[in-house]
Amino acid sequence: MDLQINQEAPLFSLPNQDNVEIALQDFRGSYVVLYFYPKDKTPGCTTQACDFRDSMESLSALNAVILGVSPDSVKMHQSFIEKESLNFTLLSDSEKNVLKSYGAWGIKKLYGKEYKGVIRSTFIIDPKGKIAFFWRNVRVKGHIEAIKEKLKELGA
Repeated sequence: MDLQINQEAPLFSLPNQDNVEIALQDFRGSYVVLYFYPKDKTPGCTTQACDFRDSMESLSALNAVILGVSPDSVKMHQSFIEKESLNFTLLSDSEKNVLKSYGAWGIKKLYGKEYKGVIRSTFIIDPKGKIAFFWRNVRVKGHIEAIKEKLKELGA
């Protein structure tokens, strides 16, 4: 599915690290930084999660909440949050339905081989539930700064 800026963000409900269903529409009135990442406790994903953790205060000041989504289990998310002292919600998309609806699941290449996997992506969803901006094939280094700048541009 090709998502566009100003389009309604696909709605979803997924279990968080405490196995509580969290729905996107629960966050109306705030900006949602929805990020899709491949796997808990891997180097790039840990760096990215810790960048969000360390920027939580400034992101909150911009009226933004963070939701991380991966195919990992609720139990893996609990362990990841405890190990890294994460201060935001991780959602388990084990069926990959939300990943697919946001175009964050697809063909990847590594060392010349193709396989299906999570395409590291970040979406900013505005307080009315529309896609305000998104990035695909995210590089972790410097990404949190790009998110903050975009939120400021959007008037967050």
